Amino acid sequence: MTDPVQPFVLHIGQERLDDLHRRLELTRWPEREPVDDWSQGAPLGKVKALVERWRTGYDWRRCEARLNSLGQSLTRIDGVDVHFLHVRSKHRHALPLILSHGWPGSVIEFLKCIEPLVDPGAHGADPDDAFHVVIPSLPGYGFSGKPSGTGWNVARIARAWHVLMLRLGYARYVAQGGDWGSAITTAMGAQRPDGLIAIHLTMPLVVPREQGPAQSASESRMLERLSHYARWESGYSSQQASRPQTLGYALADSPAGQAAWIYEKFRAWSLDPGAPEGTLTPDEMLDNIMLYWLPNAGASSARLYWESFRGGFRAVELDLPTGCSIFLEDSIYAAPRSWAERCMRQLIYWNELERGGHFAAFEQPELFVEELRKCFRLVR
Repeated sequence: MTDPVQPFVLHIGQERLDDLHRRLELTRWPEREPVDDWSQGAPLGKVKALVERWRTGYDWRRCEARLNSLGQSLTRIDGVDVHFLHVRSKHRHALPLILSHGWPGSVIEFLKCIEPLVDPGAHGADPDDAFHVVIPSLPGYGFSGKPSGTGWNVARIARAWHVLMLRLGYARYVAQGGDWGSAITTAMGAQRPDGLIAIHLTMPLVVPREQGPAQSASESRMLERLSHYARWESGYSSQQASRPQTLGYALADSPAGQAAWIYEKFRAWSLDPGAPEGTLTPDEMLDNIMLYWLPNAGASSARLYWESFRGGFRAVELDLPTGCSIFLEDSIYAAPRSWAERCMRQLIYWNELERGGHFAAFEQPELFVEELRKCFRLVR
């Protein structure tokens, strides 16, 4: 018997919010960093300011109401409860679309994109570009269940997403992802389940298995960013890929620690590396952080690295219509088209955008939505 899709109404008990506030008040801070920049991590003053906002000015009930207004659901797939947003368009010929987030993201990343995707006419665009939007929380993330056993890698999640789309009645659909969402969406493309007609990626997996010298400026740029990432940005992934349980004790116990763990990446990978608040407000970042703190997902989210990171984000052979939007201010990844053409047999769309970083939908929702319209217009 097929597991049902059940409505999910989010309401966090006040006692849990009170516990959060007590923990924030009792934070034991480290000493100030001996440098005047972010080179040793998130500066004490910056984290203190974010935590003070969280403690005294942030309103979780606002975010909770927003999520509930969109229509949330739960369904059990392969033994794990999957939480997802599902917003149907009023347009008859809307194209079903599944959006996949990554780490340290959540369904929050896509909130500003939902209405323009579902009702483009109300936002000055062509109604024929409408989508039905499905946004699941990855297993171990947000309000999805936490796998109790091993084996939940990107390939397994990709298969689960296909089950989800069929369960919702979508026999023909497209998929999009960034960060881990790119890996999951790429796995869906490689699996080529019946009904998946095209994919779109903001972090295409195109790094050659054997890299030679750069043959172009774009390849040089990519190699430089990969080198920078390996030296200065990859510590979090090494920890999560090797000892997620050990890390989990700290993230489960300290909201300030959980906030700093995520806040640093918003700073490092966002549009303006000097000040994430330039593109993401403190409350937007805190909304996302709450989807790690409230369900105690520090360890469970990190396990995706343990499950999947050892293979690396290397090139994957794809023979399915594929579109890529490269947001050039992503400080860790800016794939060159030359690499993509080696492994993508049906590269139907490619665009490089001067504005926008790693969290494209979160930072630049208007640009992100327009990229999806242009790409998937080619397969409608």
